[in-house]
Amino acid sequence: MPQHPSDPHRTPQAIPPAQPLPRRDMRDANHSPYPPPATTLTSQPSPQKPELAQRYALLARLGVPTAANEDFDDLARDMATQAGFLYGFVNLFLEEQTFTGLHQPPADSGYVIVGRTMNRDHGWCPEVMARKKALPLHDVHASPRFSGNAVVDAVGIRSYFGAPLIHDSGTVLGTVCVIDPEKRPLSEARRLRDIVIDAGSQVMAHIARAPVR
Repeated sequence: MPQHPSDPHRTPQAIPPAQPLPRRDMRDANHSPYPPPATTLTSQPSPQKPELAQRYALLARLGVPTAANEDFDDLARDMATQAGFLYGFVNLFLEEQTFTGLHQPPADSGYVIVGRTMNRDHGWCPEVMARKKALPLHDVHASPRFSGNAVVDAVGIRSYFGAPLIHDSGTVLGTVCVIDPEKRPLSEARRLRDIVIDAGSQVMAHIARAPVR
């Protein structure tokens, strides 16, 4: 995994509390890059969102956990380690983006420590959900479309690779992704894309093994 010797976030600091990734409503209201931590992971859909209700129903039928899960944490760690990225996520799109699998730097590393949820319209995973295919961003600043993002400012992210989690029924359950404060060479993009696609396949294989209710 890269050591990021020149990254300003690397400066040692006191162990911070886990911060949820930015939410637009609370960020605007408080004029702060970080909102108060969410109390619980959401477990009920809004009635005005039929696609969300369908996703909840499928996850319940498949017996897929919608809270932090050790198996998904392991999958997120393995994906991030293979890619050499600091952060890895197994991300279910519920009321919020919900990181049932999460890998990140140690709490005393000096890097931003994130929580388990993020606003549904932040980051680059919403684009993966919409396009239903992998999104490789070796340098998020290389494209104006993807450089303006709350996650770039809050966590200092320069590279992102994500892939969708698509059930056999066609329902997109969420994404897997890795993010990092350093950009990657364009020549590495295909290899990194293939890592997250393979990780997505592993997550779906794990889901398929869950007891159907």
